[in-house]
Amino acid sequence: MACPPVPPAGTCGETTGCLSPVPRSRIGVRLGGKKAQARMDTDFLDWALADFSGYVAADELYDGPCCMLAAVDNRCYKRILYAVLDHDPDHEDLRAFLGRLKAALTARDLTLVGITPDGAALSPAPLAEIFRGVPHQIGAFHVIAEVVKAVLGAVARARKSLTATQPTLPKGRPTPKAAQAAARKKKRLAQKRVDLYTHRHLFVQHHLRHSARKRLWRITRGLPQLRTLRELMEQVYTWFDRRCRTQTALAKLAHLRRRLQRFPQVGETLKKLFSPTVEKALTFLDDTLLPSTSHAVERGNRRYRKMQKQVYRVRTQDQIRARWALDMWREAQGAGRHQTLHTLHEARAG
Repeated sequence: MACPPVPPAGTCGETTGCLSPVPRSRIGVRLGGKKAQARMDTDFLDWALADFSGYVAADELYDGPCCMLAAVDNRCYKRILYAVLDHDPDHEDLRAFLGRLKAALTARDLTLVGITPDGAALSPAPLAEIFRGVPHQIGAFHVIAEVVKAVLGAVARARKSLTATQPTLPKGRPTPKAAQAAARKKKRLAQKRVDLYTHRHLFVQHHLRHSARKRLWRITRGLPQLRTLRELMEQVYTWFDRRCRTQTALAKLAHLRRRLQRFPQVGETLKKLFSPTVEKALTFLDDTLLPSTSHAVERGNRRYRKMQKQVYRVRTQDQIRARWALDMWREAQGAGRHQTLHTLHEARAG
């Protein structure tokens, strides 16, 4: 039997520019993302909504010019829907995405009990229009993060203000008593600036031990506005205690706002507390099953960020859409895959 002729060097059958003398293998030519995208609205939704809890977390993720919208079951941690846009989302994009979610729930006779988006100002209007009457919970994490950022900024400004009050010393050894006192003051202020920077976490830490409170009292000596910020931060944490009800938390918020109006300097620092989104972050207190944050959808975003660090070719809209579908379909097959591996291991061991 005669052997098939070998293509000349530099060719692969009909393809030029390849150094292999054999035809190119077709294994892996068709991306699995195309197959997964075809099943997203049918098989995948049946799996994702099989044990739907009634609570959804929604968020957007930006990657260059693309924006990814995602909806996740906020208690079962199952990703439900996604959309990849080649521009920043607007109200029409959110209405279309939320409309897909509502259609998927209606087709399966499911009811949405609560939804937790991020703190973006773009989401409240489409949510109120598509899901009228559904509790709208702003992620408490975003509100607390904004307050923490404001408090740390106030500590940084207080630390810089100590530099302006630092006395100037002449060159050489300070011999007069006044110069020696100024040198001691300069050294004391420098140490206070170091302590404020090193222990700045004490101003925003949730729970403080007795030793940490003594240290905080020592480094804020002569800075009463920083002690006030720490007291206000403790009051902010009490709002998000599950033992509290929404009406009680709103009463505490109103009391704190009246207090901030008496201290204009501190009130300007914590102006985030006057935002209407703070009330939306306290909705979860009246529903024991409603999660306070959108951590479920953030898990999927972290999976994408991790993938982008390893797979550099996923950058266009079509590639990102295929990759999301492939990752979600792989998650849907996870239970069966683990069961198959367990069966194989038991068979080999037996």
